[in-house]
Amino acid sequence: MADSPVPDFTWRVRVYWEDTDGEGVVFYANYFRFLERARTEWLRQKGIVQSRMQQDIGAVLVVKNLQADFIQAARLDDELDVTVTMLGRGGASMTLGQDINRVADGAPVLKSTLKAACLDGEKWTPIRFPPQLKKALT
Repeated sequence: MADSPVPDFTWRVRVYWEDTDGEGVVFYANYFRFLERARTEWLRQKGIVQSRMQQDIGAVLVVKNLQADFIQAARLDDELDVTVTMLGRGGASMTLGQDINRVADGAPVLKSTLKAACLDGEKWTPIRFPPQLKKALT
């Protein structure tokens, strides 16, 4: 098996009660929240503020496809590293690898691949990446 690419970005999160079920295990949908927050912070690090992207450059990024492999549960008080790795970019979409690993032992919790599409911010139809976004994602 080939080594995974080095992540472009890592965001650390702690698991709180609000993230878990009654047994202190992270509720499955909350892993997607962690992934979303890490992508948002990765974009912010690149100078892309999603709340202004539609107004400033007329584009939005949306999740088109997400495949996730739940490897083992995260639990209350775990610290998790959520990573973002650019796997590829086309004219109007990009593919990202996103993993979640427990900090204490480095154990993988979730591995995912996501395809995000660039849409016109008014028409909500696919468009090529505007130059500012394309440059930031290079």
